[in-house]
Amino acid sequence: MKLALEILKEQKKYFYLIRRLSLYELKSNNKSNYLGMAWELINPAIQILIYWLVFGTLMRREPIIISGNEVPFINWLMAGFFVWTLFYQSVIQGSKSIYTRLRMLSKMSFPMSIIPSYVIFSQFYIHLMSMLVTFLIFIIINQSINIYIIQLPYYMFAGLCLMFSISLVMSTLSTIVRDVHMLLNSTLKMFLYLSGVLWPITLLSDYPFLMKVMKLNPVYYLINGYRQSFFGNTWSIISEWKYTLFFWGLVLVIFLIGSRLHMKFRRHFIDFL
Repeated sequence: MKLALEILKEQKKYFYLIRRLSLYELKSNNKSNYLGMAWELINPAIQILIYWLVFGTLMRREPIIISGNEVPFINWLMAGFFVWTLFYQSVIQGSKSIYTRLRMLSKMSFPMSIIPSYVIFSQFYIHLMSMLVTFLIFIIINQSINIYIIQLPYYMFAGLCLMFSISLVMSTLSTIVRDVHMLLNSTLKMFLYLSGVLWPITLLSDYPFLMKVMKLNPVYYLINGYRQSFFGNTWSIISEWKYTLFFWGLVLVIFLIGSRLHMKFRRHFIDFL
């Protein structure tokens, strides 16, 4: 616990630097593109259209029922896919954030624990832009949004905590063994189909045990939370309190493991150049 508190103190102390570096990261990644940061929205938009064409049109997906309300498949897909994009990009980029910057880190004086943080924040800015676009589209197509949308900031914060905890673990392991990053990339691609991003897990209602197991997926908790915030009529944080407690318990365990690994090995990171 002492190591975890030290990590948190570093995040608080260098939060201003995290924000500065995250903006620099975002600009530097897109400086050579003619459309600049617009590509950060265009790429997921193209993927959404492809998945909508395959799952929503060719496979004739019916409207999704959320809290008794019918939601068009394309709206349902948008509300969840941008969350998945944030999670995937943050964890993938966060897992390689330290070993790809070791030469730079050898010349800097700030703690290495903020490296995954500013990489994740650079992706979070993109996510905020995508959420703004989603709101505008829903307003244009007259998709009703109710008071339960105020749950959204909570799920954003929960997502940041989960992504930082995982990145803390994976960035340490990936620095020691590069193959870990490749394994993570392959595993996350599989999770796209196991987290309820492209299909409602209520299709497994005939297999209640399997459906309960899938609901324990922390990514599903975030995706379902976003959709409940947009389309639901309940306070899902409270109505699904058991999954909320499980989610935060899992995040705490991952964070404690990540803190211990990071603090144990970070003095030796430079040896892996």
